[in-house]
Amino acid sequence: MDFGFIRVGTATPRVTVGNCKKNTDEIISFIKEGTEKGLSILVFPELCLTGYTCGDLFLNSTLLESASKELLRVAGATCNTGMAVIVGIPLAVNNSLYNTAAVIFDGRILAFIPKTAVPNYSEFYEARHFSPGFETPCYIEFPEGNQTSKIPFGTNIIFKDSSFEQPALFAVEICEDMWIPSPPSVKHSLAGALIIANLSASNEIIGKSEYRKTLVKALSGRLAAAYVYADAGPGESTTDMVFGGHNLIAENGAILKESELFNGGLIYTEIDLQKLNSERRRINTYSQSSRNFDLSSYLFVPVTLKKQDYGKKPTGNGKLTRKIPPLPFIPEEPEGLNSRCRDVINYQTQGLIKRLEHTRAKTAVLGLSGGLDSTLALIITSESFKKLRLPETGIQGITMPCFGTTDRTLNNAKKLAESLGITLREIPIKKAVMQHFEDISHNPEEKNVTYENSQARERTQILMDIANEISGLVIGTGDMSELALGWATYNGDHMSMYGVNASIPKTLVRHLVKYYKDLQSGELKEVLTDILDTPVSPELLPPEQGKISQKTESIIGPYELHDFFLYYTIRWGFRPGKIFFLACEAFQEKFKETEILFWLKTFYRRFFSQQYKRSCIPDGPKVGSVSLSPRGDWRMPSDADGSLWQEELEEL
Repeated sequence: MDFGFIRVGTATPRVTVGNCKKNTDEIISFIKEGTEKGLSILVFPELCLTGYTCGDLFLNSTLLESASKELLRVAGATCNTGMAVIVGIPLAVNNSLYNTAAVIFDGRILAFIPKTAVPNYSEFYEARHFSPGFETPCYIEFPEGNQTSKIPFGTNIIFKDSSFEQPALFAVEICEDMWIPSPPSVKHSLAGALIIANLSASNEIIGKSEYRKTLVKALSGRLAAAYVYADAGPGESTTDMVFGGHNLIAENGAILKESELFNGGLIYTEIDLQKLNSERRRINTYSQSSRNFDLSSYLFVPVTLKKQDYGKKPTGNGKLTRKIPPLPFIPEEPEGLNSRCRDVINYQTQGLIKRLEHTRAKTAVLGLSGGLDSTLALIITSESFKKLRLPETGIQGITMPCFGTTDRTLNNAKKLAESLGITLREIPIKKAVMQHFEDISHNPEEKNVTYENSQARERTQILMDIANEISGLVIGTGDMSELALGWATYNGDHMSMYGVNASIPKTLVRHLVKYYKDLQSGELKEVLTDILDTPVSPELLPPEQGKISQKTESIIGPYELHDFFLYYTIRWGFRPGKIFFLACEAFQEKFKETEILFWLKTFYRRFFSQQYKRSCIPDGPKVGSVSLSPRGDWRMPSDADGSLWQEELEEL
C-alpha cells in the first residue's frame, strides 16, 4: 500500500558551462542514484544540460544541437526506472528559442514545457536569447535518432498517474514563473495538479535564500500543493553571479527538505498526496475558485510511476523516509516551541479578556485541583486580570478535597494560589457528597461511575453558585483531548461559563505550563515544577498509601497517542488504516503495534460515543488548526455510527 505517498527528489549537478556531454554524465549519475532511492519524480535545474550562464552561446547552433543529442542520452537512462525525470534545455522551435523543461519517462520525451516569464532586469538578460512560451499545447517535431517524433509543447500540460491511492498529478514551471504575480502554477493547481516542479537558476545575493524559501513555502500553502524546487549551483559561471544550488521540497506551507547552499547533491522525501487532496476539499473556497476553470486548454499525459509499498514491516525503499512527528501539536525546534507557547497563551488571554469586558465581570471563579489543566486555566485568568488591571484577589480559586484528593495535589493548589496572589477558598465536599449518596440511595462502597461523577457535579455546583454570589465567571479547565475522548462528567467539569483550554490538546498543556514556569522564579517556579511531575488523574477514587491511585492514561490510554489520532482524524480526515500506519512510524521506538491498535480502537469508540458532550460545550477560543467546538471546526451528529471506522480497524 502506498497510503497516498509519492517519493520525489531534486538534484543539482555540477555543470560545466557549454559542455553538454559532461553535464549529461552528471545528470545520468543522479538518475542512477534516484533510481536506487526509489524516486518517482526527479527534478533538475533550469538549463542544466548546457548550463544557465552560457550567454550568447545559446544562439549558437553547435550548443543547441549538442543539447538535443544529449537529451536523448538522458532519456535512455530513464528506461525501466519508473521515474519521471525533468531537465532544463534550450530548445529552438521554428524561428524562436525557448527556455524549456523536458519531461522524460521510460526512455521517452513526454513533453516540453516552456518558460513563460522571461526576465530582463538587474543581472538577468534572458530576453536577449529566449522567447516567452505559450499556454495551449501544440505538437512540435523533435529528432530522435533516425526518426522524428511529435512532442507536446506548451505550459498547460499535466502528467497524471491514477494508480496511486490518491492519483498523482504534477505540472511544471520554470524559475521566474514562480516570482511573478500570477504564476502558471496557480492555474496548474486549479486544473488538478498536486505537485509543482520548478526548474530554477536563482543566483545568490544577501537575503535571497530566505526570501526564496518563504516564497516556496507560501506558494505551496496557497495552492495546497507540493512544490519541488531544483536550483542551479556549483559549476555555473561566476563572471557576474554565484549560484548556491538551494533545493527545496515543500508541502502545504511547510518545508520538508532543504539542501545546504553550495553543496549540490540529491535531496528527496515523500509527498502526502492524500493530505493535499484533503486540504483542498476542506477549503471550500478552493473548489469555488476552480468551479468555472476552463480545462479545455490543458493536455493530460498519462504516466505509470514507481510506487512504494509501505505495508507490513517494509524494508529498503519500501520504508518511509519522511519523519512523522509523534507530537503533531508541538513544534520540534525549541525556538519554535517557545514561540508557539507564547502565542497560544496570548490567544487564550485575549479570548478571556474580551469575555470579561463583555460581561463586565470583575471576578472569576475556577476549581483548583493541583493538576495541569486547572493550573493553565489559572495562569490565563491571572494574565487576563493583569492586562485588565483588575486586582488578582478578584480571582477565587476553589479547592474542593474529597475521597481521592491527595496531600500533594491539595498542597500544590494552595501554594499556586498563594504564589499568584489570588483568593483561595478550601471547601471540603465529602459531607455534601455523602448526603447526596443518601438522597439517591447509592452505596458509597460501590465505587462506580455514580460515585465518581457525583463528586464532579458537586464541585461544579459550588463553582457556579459562588460565581453567582460574587457576580463572576466560572472559568473552565477541561482541555480538547478530554473533549475528544469524553473524559469529562456531563454537566460536571464538562460545564463552565468560558472554557479557556477548550482547543488545547493535553500534550500542549504540559508545554504551556512548562514555558510559563521557565519565566518564573522562587516558590511559583517550584510549585509549577511539582505540578508538571504529578501524574494526570481526576482523583475521584481513594488514594493508595497516600498516593494517586487513579491514573488517567492507564485507563483511557496515553494522551500522546490520542492527540496523534485526534490530529490526523480531524485535521486531515485520514482513514483508520493510514492513521495506524503513521502512528506505527511515529512511535516505533515507544509503543508496540498491538498497543497502538488497541488504543486507536479505544479512541474511535469513545470519539463516536461521546459527541453529545461536545455538542453543547461552553464558548472558548480556537488557538490551533484543530478544534472540537460545534460552532467552530467540528459539527457531527451525536448519534453518528462509527461502525465503518471500527470495521477497518478489525481488518488490520
